[in-house]
Amino acid sequence: MADTAIPILQMKNVAKIYSQNGRSIEALRGANLSVRKGEFICLIGASGCGKSTLLRMAAGFETATQGDNLMWGVPISGPGPSRGMVFQDYGLFPWLNVRDNIGFGPKSRGRPRAEIRDTVDRFIELVGLQDFADVFPHQLSGGMKQRVAIARVLANDAEVVLMDEPFGALDAMTRERLQDELVSIWSRTDLTVLFVTHSIEEAIFLADRVVVMSPGPGRIAHEHLIDLPRPRDIASPEFNEWRRLLASQLHSHHARRAG
Repeated sequence: MADTAIPILQMKNVAKIYSQNGRSIEALRGANLSVRKGEFICLIGASGCGKSTLLRMAAGFETATQGDNLMWGVPISGPGPSRGMVFQDYGLFPWLNVRDNIGFGPKSRGRPRAEIRDTVDRFIELVGLQDFADVFPHQLSGGMKQRVAIARVLANDAEVVLMDEPFGALDAMTRERLQDELVSIWSRTDLTVLFVTHSIEEAIFLADRVVVMSPGPGRIAHEHLIDLPRPRDIASPEFNEWRRLLASQLHSHHARRAG
């Protein structure tokens, strides 16, 4: 059983250097981040500040050039079902219907047929897609596709959901609805969420903690506990105070980089 006194995810003095066309590009330098089980954390920052690199390292898709990248205190050596990734482009299998997309992980791990069926039914209901179980991805709206992607990660026994701007391509109304649904799913489960976004408002609405990253090379500049009650009112004075603070921090990083 995992020791909950240990962070579920921890990055210690992590650096990432890429080699491109014979030259080195420093994407991350000295990043330190601890994530406790059950937290909802948003990473925000300008393009090129290393948000997605940090997320892909947590997923096991990237290795650190320097530092420690840990889950429950154990080095992350590659992708695994305990860390599920949700992308902006959904990543669904077009030849599988909703039910089979969600059941793909348990099936590939050799789970019994009855267990797969029960698991799929549970998560289809959780994301509200009972009437679309036999529909294929091309027949779904963008919001429905993203719900399937989230359900597929959950059905694969993920303890941590890593989300890389998952709502970025959606229209404003669908995005707001999925934000509400994601908070509802998170509040009803033991999930830990690490969520990358460019939207300050989205980060404040979703997160327990907002981590602000600065570019050139990417590093963690600020961390803020968002102490607003849920459900959050984006029109409240308190929400707007957070919006002003985070905007000023992001703009100062951009100005320093431009200068």
